[in-house]
Amino acid sequence: MNVLVTGSSGQIGTNLALALLQRGDKVVGIDQRRNTWTDDVPTHIADLRNRDFDRLLAGERFDVVVHLAANAKVFELVEHPERAMDNVTTLFNVLDYCRRAATPVIFGSSREVYGDIHQHVTDEASADFVVAESPYSASKIAGEAFIYSYAECYDLPYLVFRFSNVYGRYDNDLDRLERVIPLFVRRIARNEPITVYGPEKVFDFTYVDDCIEGVVAGIDALATGRVTRQTINLAYGQGSTLLDMVNIVSLALGKTPNVTFEPARVGEVTRYVADISKAQQLLGYKPKMPLTAGLPRYVQWSRESGAI
Repeated sequence: MNVLVTGSSGQIGTNLALALLQRGDKVVGIDQRRNTWTDDVPTHIADLRNRDFDRLLAGERFDVVVHLAANAKVFELVEHPERAMDNVTTLFNVLDYCRRAATPVIFGSSREVYGDIHQHVTDEASADFVVAESPYSASKIAGEAFIYSYAECYDLPYLVFRFSNVYGRYDNDLDRLERVIPLFVRRIARNEPITVYGPEKVFDFTYVDDCIEGVVAGIDALATGRVTRQTINLAYGQGSTLLDMVNIVSLALGKTPNVTFEPARVGEVTRYVADISKAQQLLGYKPKMPLTAGLPRYVQWSRESGAI
C-alpha cells in the first residue's frame, strides 16, 4: 500500500509512518519542518497552506491520504486565532487534492468538536456543530464539514477520527508545541513548578500505540472499501482527571511535584470520555494501555531519549 501522511513530523504522524513502514507499506510524508526523531520517513518539506505542494507529488498515486497536519494547542489558538484558519486552509487544500486524485482521505479530527464541556460520555452523533468552544474546535468542525460535503458532492471516500489526548513516544517537542503531559514530565523531573489549569478536568488520555492501531485498521478498511463515510472516536474509553495524571507522573519519576492549581482557561474543554463502541465494532479496535501503565512507559521513553 502507498500512503501519504501530512504532518508526518509530528507525534502521531511519526508513529503512524514508522508503523506502516515496518509492515512493508510505502509512505510519503509532507510537513513544514523536518522530522527530528527519525530519518526513515521520506518527507517533502512544504507549506500546505499553498496549493503548490501537490506539484511535489506529480506522478505519485496513493491508496489513502492521512491528513494530520494542524496547529493543535487549544489555548495558543485562542491567543492566535489566525492559526485556526490555517488549519481550515490546509485541510481544504489536501481535501481538494484528494478529490482531483480520486484518493480516499482520513482526517485527524478532535474531541474538541463536541462542544458541550459538561458532557461526560460522548458518542459520534452528539457533536455540537453550532457551538464551538474555541477557534481550534471551530477549525476541526469546519474541516469535518468540508469532508462531509466532498463525500456528498464528489463521492469522495473518507474516515474521520476524533482523537483524544494522545500521548507517548515522540511527544516532547516543547519548543514547538507545549503539550501538558510532556511539559509536566519535564518540569516535575527537574523539580520545577507546574500549574494545573482545572485539576478537576476529566480527559480520555490515549496511549499512542492504541491510537496508531486504530488508524492503521482504518487505513486498511478504507483502502478496501470495507468501511467508509464514518466518523469514529479513537480513545481509551475511560476518564482521568488532571490531578490523576500529575500523581501518576510523580510516582513514575519518584518526585514530589511543586504544583499550583488555577481555574480552567478560556476555550478549554473540561470533561470528555469517549464512546469507542463504533471503533470496536467497525475496526476491531481494542485499546490496551490504561493511563497507569502508559505514563510510566512514556516517562521511561523520555529518559532513554534524553528528554529528561
